Amino acid sequence: MIVQYKFVDTIPDVLEEGVLYISILYCTAIHKCVCGCGNEVVTPLAPEGWKLIFDGKSVSLYPSIGNWNFECKSHYYITNSEVRIARSWDAMINQSPQKSVVKKKRSKKKRKK
Repeated sequence: MIVQYKFVDTIPDVLEEGVLYISILYCTAIHKCVCGCGNEVVTPLAPEGWKLIFDGKSVSLYPSIGNWNFECKSHYYITNSEVRIARSWDAMINQSPQKSVVKKKRSKKKRKK
Protein backbone atom coordinates (compact mmCIF):
# COMPACT_ATOMS: atom_id res chain seq x y z
CA MET A 1 0.00 0.00 0.00
CA ILE A 2 1.32 3.42 -0.94
CA VAL A 3 0.66 6.33 1.41
CA GLN A 4 0.16 9.81 0.03
CA TYR A 5 1.39 12.69 2.15
CA LYS A 6 0.20 16.24 2.65
CA PHE A 7 2.06 18.97 4.50
CA VAL A 8 -0.52 21.03 6.39
CA ASP A 9 -0.51 23.85 8.95
CA THR A 10 -3.35 22.28 10.91
CA ILE A 11 -4.81 18.80 10.88
CA PRO A 12 -8.11 18.62 8.95
CA ASP A 13 -11.30 17.61 10.76
CA VAL A 14 -11.86 14.71 8.37
CA LEU A 15 -8.92 12.48 7.44
CA GLU A 16 -8.73 10.70 4.10
CA GLU A 17 -7.77 7.00 3.98
CA GLY A 18 -4.21 6.45 2.81
CA VAL A 19 -3.01 10.00 3.50
CA LEU A 20 -0.35 10.95 6.04
CA TYR A 21 -0.93 14.54 7.19
CA ILE A 22 2.22 16.26 8.40
CA SER A 23 2.21 19.46 10.44
CA ILE A 24 5.70 20.84 10.87
CA LEU A 25 4.22 23.69 12.95
CA TYR A 26 2.83 21.22 15.51
CA CYS A 27 5.53 18.55 15.04
CA THR A 28 2.88 15.93 14.37
CA ALA A 29 1.95 13.41 11.73
CA ILE A 30 -1.51 11.82 11.70
CA HIS A 31 -3.27 9.28 9.51
CA LYS A 32 -6.06 6.72 9.57
CA CYS A 33 -4.90 3.26 10.63
CA VAL A 34 -3.83 1.33 7.55
CA CYS A 35 -5.81 -1.77 8.57
CA GLY A 36 -9.04 0.03 7.68
CA CYS A 37 -10.48 0.17 11.21
CA GLY A 38 -10.89 3.96 10.90
CA ASN A 39 -8.93 4.87 14.04
CA GLU A 40 -6.78 7.98 13.86
CA VAL A 41 -3.08 7.38 14.51
CA VAL A 42 -1.16 10.34 15.94
CA THR A 43 2.63 10.27 15.82
CA PRO A 44 4.30 13.19 17.63
CA LEU A 45 7.57 14.09 15.95
CA ALA A 46 10.37 14.59 18.48
CA PRO A 47 13.97 13.49 19.12
CA GLU A 48 12.68 10.93 21.63
CA GLY A 49 9.62 10.00 19.55
CA TRP A 50 8.94 9.43 15.88
CA LYS A 51 11.21 10.83 13.22
CA LEU A 52 10.06 11.89 9.79
CA ILE A 53 12.23 11.70 6.70
CA PHE A 54 11.14 13.57 3.59
CA ASP A 55 13.41 13.03 0.59
CA GLY A 56 11.54 15.26 -1.85
CA LYS A 57 9.53 12.34 -3.29
CA SER A 58 8.46 10.19 -0.35
CA VAL A 59 8.14 10.11 3.43
CA SER A 60 9.27 7.64 6.07
CA LEU A 61 8.35 7.46 9.76
CA TYR A 62 10.61 5.79 12.31
CA PRO A 63 10.27 3.75 14.45
CA SER A 64 7.43 1.41 13.50
CA ILE A 65 3.83 2.25 14.33
CA GLY A 66 2.34 -0.19 16.81
CA ASN A 67 -1.32 0.39 17.58
CA TRP A 68 -1.37 -1.83 20.67
CA ASN A 69 -4.27 0.08 22.25
CA PHE A 70 -6.53 -0.33 19.23
CA GLU A 71 -8.70 -3.40 18.81
CA CYS A 72 -6.92 -4.14 15.51
CA LYS A 73 -3.46 -4.14 17.19
CA SER A 74 -1.93 -3.27 13.80
CA HIS A 75 1.83 -2.89 13.51
CA TYR A 76 3.56 -1.47 10.46
CA TYR A 77 6.32 0.71 9.05
CA ILE A 78 5.94 3.61 6.65
CA THR A 79 9.09 3.63 4.54
CA ASN A 80 9.48 5.61 1.31
CA SER A 81 5.71 6.21 1.38
CA GLU A 82 5.06 2.47 1.39
CA VAL A 83 3.37 0.57 4.22
CA ARG A 84 5.10 -2.61 5.33
CA ILE A 85 3.16 -4.80 7.75
CA ALA A 86 5.21 -5.92 10.75
CA ARG A 87 4.78 -8.76 13.22
CA SER A 88 2.12 -8.38 15.87
CA TRP A 89 3.06 -7.64 19.48
CA ASP A 90 2.02 -11.17 20.53
CA ALA A 91 4.23 -12.72 17.85
CA MET A 92 7.18 -10.56 18.92
CA ILE A 93 6.77 -11.55 22.58
CA ASN A 94 6.32 -15.25 21.77
CA GLN A 95 9.53 -15.26 19.73
CA SER A 96 11.66 -13.15 22.08
CA PRO A 97 15.06 -14.55 23.16
CA GLN A 98 14.02 -14.48 26.85
CA LYS A 99 10.99 -16.66 26.15
CA SER A 100 13.16 -19.17 24.25
CA VAL A 101 15.55 -19.42 27.21
CA VAL A 102 12.67 -20.05 29.60
CA LYS A 103 11.28 -22.81 27.31
CA LYS A 104 14.71 -24.49 27.14
CA LYS A 105 15.10 -24.43 30.94
CA ARG A 106 11.63 -25.93 31.42
CA SER A 107 12.28 -28.74 28.95
CA LYS A 108 15.59 -29.59 30.68
CA LYS A 109 13.80 -29.82 34.05
CA LYS A 110 11.20 -32.19 32.56
CA ARG A 111 13.94 -34.49 31.19
CA LYS A 112 15.67 -34.74 34.61
CA LYS A 113 12.55 -36.19 36.26
